[in-house]
Amino acid sequence: MKKILSLLLAVLMVLGISGCAQPEPEIPEDPSVPEKTKFTKSYLDYFDTVSTIVGYDYSQEEFDAKCAFIEEQLKHFHELYDIYNSYEGVNNVYTINNEAGTAPVVVDEDIIALFEFCREMYDLTGGKTNYAMGSVLRIWHNYREAGNYDPANAKVPSMEELEEAAKHCSIDDVIIDKENSTIFFADPMLKIDVGAIGKGYATERIALELEEMGTDNYTLNIGGNIRTIGTKGDGMGWVAGIQNPDLTSEQTFLLKVSFYDLALVTSGSYQRYYIADGVKYHHIIDPETLFPKNTFAAVSILTPDSGLADAVSTACFNLNLEEGMALIESIENTEAMWVEPDGTQHFSSGFQKFIYEG
Repeated sequence: MKKILSLLLAVLMVLGISGCAQPEPEIPEDPSVPEKTKFTKSYLDYFDTVSTIVGYDYSQEEFDAKCAFIEEQLKHFHELYDIYNSYEGVNNVYTINNEAGTAPVVVDEDIIALFEFCREMYDLTGGKTNYAMGSVLRIWHNYREAGNYDPANAKVPSMEELEEAAKHCSIDDVIIDKENSTIFFADPMLKIDVGAIGKGYATERIALELEEMGTDNYTLNIGGNIRTIGTKGDGMGWVAGIQNPDLTSEQTFLLKVSFYDLALVTSGSYQRYYIADGVKYHHIIDPETLFPKNTFAAVSILTPDSGLADAVSTACFNLNLEEGMALIESIENTEAMWVEPDGTQHFSSGFQKFIYEG
């Protein structure tokens, strides 16, 4: 419930405020062009989260037509990238994890494209975002589920258990055959987990399709992964709040940012976690230590690509500040904000120009 409330607050923030810290594009006035009206629509069925579409369009019919396309695509990517469930007639990541260790699995080209993107992000982040870590992440998922179900008996996985699973996390053991559209695991114990990238990648793919259709003045908020397409209908930027990781604070947002044609993604320790022996263990696992890292409470990324934002926010959460800053400064048109557990904030060189003061 806390997660859903946080996502809804982020949606309301995007809906409700005008203004932009970015340089505004020139929008010539044309009295012959009718004004656009703001429309909204939400879904609860995809990626286990709240998805909200906000668009400025000329009619309800045009907005509904775009939303029908968006929902179709959300369903498509949700089913393909699901690691926990199978779907009739679909070879998805769940299928791959269960079958690719024994024989190549024929898959949709959108899975091949995601896996190739995951490899790019692995290389870009020096292995800090590794979609082949499923065997380790599944252990933590199971302990977290059990701990949240029965807090009095919550436990932490042993180092021996994690190290044994980590022997089966080599990204090089994922064999992609584009010609035959198959995936094969050279290590039958390997498991894929696209949780750090899949939702952001799907959001970006949908946004690009909408842009090719000529869509403007829309924003997709897929479980807090915000991707804007153009400005608001009045030519001003969209405004979103950066969630305060301290959910006990009366201050819901640490600050607001104003932007357009960009994605905003945050990785944090404050939504998916459990407590064992008085210690909080969140869901972002460091590939080196195999444990959650608590250097930061949250990392927010602003960049044109939602998939990149998803991957880099996870990587920066597991890097120290100097390493994370160097990574961000090496990526064009990308900015970041780090929040330490005590609330201390750090910014990349260009982030503050996006801060909304209204």
